[in-house]
Amino acid sequence: MAKSLLDKLLDSVFDEEWVGRRGEKLTERELKLVQLFGRKGRTLRNLYVPKDNGETSEIDLVYITQKGIFVFESKNYSGWIFGDEASQYWTVSLPNGQKNRFYNPIRQNRTHLKWLGAFVGAGIPLFSIVVFSERCELKKVTVESTDVFVIQRDRTYATVRKIWDSNPDVLSEDEVEALAQKLAPLTNADEALKAVHIEQIEQKFKEPRENSKSVNRSAGERSAAPEEQGLPDTEDVVPPLCPRCGKPLVLRTTKKGEHAGERFYGCSGFPKCRYMQKL
Repeated sequence: MAKSLLDKLLDSVFDEEWVGRRGEKLTERELKLVQLFGRKGRTLRNLYVPKDNGETSEIDLVYITQKGIFVFESKNYSGWIFGDEASQYWTVSLPNGQKNRFYNPIRQNRTHLKWLGAFVGAGIPLFSIVVFSERCELKKVTVESTDVFVIQRDRTYATVRKIWDSNPDVLSEDEVEALAQKLAPLTNADEALKAVHIEQIEQKFKEPRENSKSVNRSAGERSAAPEEQGLPDTEDVVPPLCPRCGKPLVLRTTKKGEHAGERFYGCSGFPKCRYMQKL
């Protein structure tokens, strides 16, 4: 599938961080439509949920309601998406024929649900929704679980409505507000916490080039599982993809000049691709 004019504009003018934030905001806008039709709740973005090992798990978006908490994992890839619930990695096929792998977003969001559930306590239903932008096509995506949803963003309202109508109320309006107040501080991560989060990811990618070889194999080849690479099986060990060429981004440190010591994401396709993303 060829990239639209909008896709090309986004890739050339804006960095991946901006595109990611835009995707989350667009999903949040879809949730306003949900609220408009009576399914009210509280929306929070970019939660840094603590793990029991001192690390954090970053959740893109949650929607706190009387039914429970809808947990959204946002993906903003272009191209064709292939994957199933059981696979370690999914594949994005770009318009130029290049194929790249990314960590299974269902597993990624399952990790989010694990730590969010531990934080809010048992008894609160958590609903997993993986949202891809309209810029891609879910060419062949298979989901077996009835409590997991993989959709494009324009299906957000219909999906929330389906879950909403199939589940009883478990929280009062006051309890929804109290839960939102409990989670709100997790969205106020300061630069120090974000730096620690990035450092944790960086430590898991001490050999980025070896990992990139695994990620960039063709769809027919088997990538080594994280435990075989000496990496834990979590959502934090998967690098973002370059929005220009589709190759994995790797964490790097500026060595010279006024920005020496600062870290950034650089494309693993350097020097052919010189895309950089500030942290």
